[in-house]
Amino acid sequence: MVPPSDALLRPHDTTAQVLDEVPLPCAMLFATNGYAREAGMKAAPKAPKQISLICGLGNPGPEYAETRHNAGFATVDLLAERAGVRYWKSQAGCDVARIGWTSAGEAREVVLAKPQSYMNTSGGPLSKLMRELRVGPQEVLVVHDEVDLPQGQVRAKFGGGLNAHNGLRSVADKLGTRDFARLRFGVGRPPGKMSVADYALRQLKGGFLDELRLTAQDAADLAERCLDGNVSWD
Repeated sequence: MVPPSDALLRPHDTTAQVLDEVPLPCAMLFATNGYAREAGMKAAPKAPKQISLICGLGNPGPEYAETRHNAGFATVDLLAERAGVRYWKSQAGCDVARIGWTSAGEAREVVLAKPQSYMNTSGGPLSKLMRELRVGPQEVLVVHDEVDLPQGQVRAKFGGGLNAHNGLRSVADKLGTRDFARLRFGVGRPPGKMSVADYALRQLKGGFLDELRLTAQDAADLAERCLDGNVSWD
C-alpha cells in the first residue's frame, strides 16, 4: 500500500483503464469523450446528471483525520451527521452510508462514500463501488482539498484539469474520464518554503482546525445544493 506522504508527490500509474475491467454495457458508463468521438457518439455535456453518489477523498486512520488533505472525508462525515447516519458499512473498499434526499418533491437515495485506500489510490475503490451501484461518472460528486483555491473558499467544478492532485488523478484514471463533478475545498498554499505534502498532512490545532471545520460546513452546504441541482458549475 502506498504511504500517505506520497499522496501528493508520487506519479500515479495512468495505464489502467476501467474499460478494460468491466464488460459492456456497464463499461459504457465510463466512456470518455475521446472514446465517444471515436465511436461517433455525442460528447458528454459539461454538467453532471442528477448526483446520486458523493465521494470524499482522504487518508484512513485517526492520525490523518484532522489534516487539510482529509477535507473530503470531513465534508462527507458532516453530510452523514446532518442526515442522522449512525452506521457506516464496508463495500468495495469504501466506507459507505446511505441517506434519503428530497428535492423538487422527489425522494431518492444518495450514497456517501469514503475510499479506504490511501489518497493516491482512491480511484480503485471508488470505481469498484460505482460498478456495483451501476452509477456513471456524471452521477458522482468528488470532494477534495484544493491548494489552488484560497483557504475557506469552496467551489463546484465539472471536468477540467486535475491540478496535480493525485487523488483526482487516480479517480480520472480508473473512471477513464475527467468528466465528473468535483467540490473543491479550498485550503490555500503552504507558507514560505513548506512543502505541499507537509502542509496537507500536518495535524491541525486551534484556529487552523476551527477554520477547517467551518469550511467543511460551507462545503456540506454546497454539496446539498449540488444534490438539489441548484449550483453553477465552473
